[in-house]
Amino acid sequence: MKTMIVFSDTHGHREGIGRLEKLFAENDYIIHLGDGAADMREISREYPEKTYVCQGNCDFYPALAEWELEAEGVKIFFCHGHKYKVKSDLSRLAAEAKKRGCGVALYGHTHRALISEEDGVLLVNPGSLRFPAGEGGSYAYLVVNGDKVTATIVGESVF
Repeated sequence: MKTMIVFSDTHGHREGIGRLEKLFAENDYIIHLGDGAADMREISREYPEKTYVCQGNCDFYPALAEWELEAEGVKIFFCHGHKYKVKSDLSRLAAEAKKRGCGVALYGHTHRALISEEDGVLLVNPGSLRFPAGEGGSYAYLVVNGDKVTATIVGESVF
């Protein structure tokens, strides 16, 4: 079994990341989906073997735009999402994940948490740790157990 903390769109909100720090040591992967890549400098230094950071459309900090990860035999594609126009629909993202042989795609950019499925691909957006303003933040918790992937959105009131 592998576990992942997935978050996105921190936009300089290191306080939100700080509230998650206690979870970093106990999870197998820490994934930031962009727009706040520089916010992850310290975390990347502390957990270099399990931290993945995407470059978002608002990032100037060097990071890869897209990643693939295999956990328990499940291939996971992740990116910020702007390149796939995720604010209008998710079909391009699902098609790219499927083309890469991935059953899961993680994305951010919209600032809205969502778990959905399209064309057999599980699509997970953790929302934003910072925005929308006044509504609190959110992150995603993923568990990969064999070929089964369980995604949960955790809202700010919980953490």
